[in-house]
Amino acid sequence: MIAVIDYDAGNIRNVEKALQFLGCEPCVTRDPEKLQQAQAAILPGVGAFGDAMESLNRFHLTQAIRDFVRSGRPFLGICLGLQLLFAESEESPGVEGLSLLPGRVVRFPGDMGLKIPHIGWNSLAFPENRSPLFAGLPEEAYVYFVHSYYLQCEDPQAVAAVAEYGIPFHAAVAKGNLFATQFHPEKSGETGLSILRNFAAMASRND
Repeated sequence: MIAVIDYDAGNIRNVEKALQFLGCEPCVTRDPEKLQQAQAAILPGVGAFGDAMESLNRFHLTQAIRDFVRSGRPFLGICLGLQLLFAESEESPGVEGLSLLPGRVVRFPGDMGLKIPHIGWNSLAFPENRSPLFAGLPEEAYVYFVHSYYLQCEDPQAVAAVAEYGIPFHAAVAKGNLFATQFHPEKSGETGLSILRNFAAMASRND
């Protein structure tokens, strides 16, 4: 069972439907106890960093997520779910994130001559030591983004994919059992389904 964490941050159903399409058994929940019973978990999300952390705290999910990740089971953050894994975001000064990886989230510069938010399809570049999350994907695989803020990960070994929108930015991270993408796999066609399939395979090995 893959837990899809519901904390009123939207985009839950698209993730659930994509997993069902792949033959997985998703469980949409905000119950910390149900989360701990899952073989793997996904933290999706759209919206503001501060509002999301307030919801996670209100539903007693903050420590539950930290405990789940530290248990060694596969965990995937998507879009805002990636940003929440870090300590802070310029979007919500003074709000503490989950602090599971070192780094911060900053706003795209307004002087690039590009529209913000970054919306649409963009290609990924992978490091030589590719994460199993991206196994089987072609070089420069295209995925779908919607975001105004981007990640500056402080651990270069955790950067699993890079994209460019005026400037290069960290589009995905992978560290042990912890994975996250700034883009939306559930909106990225066959490429996104391949990514979710790879994640589901990790979950099945954790049974």
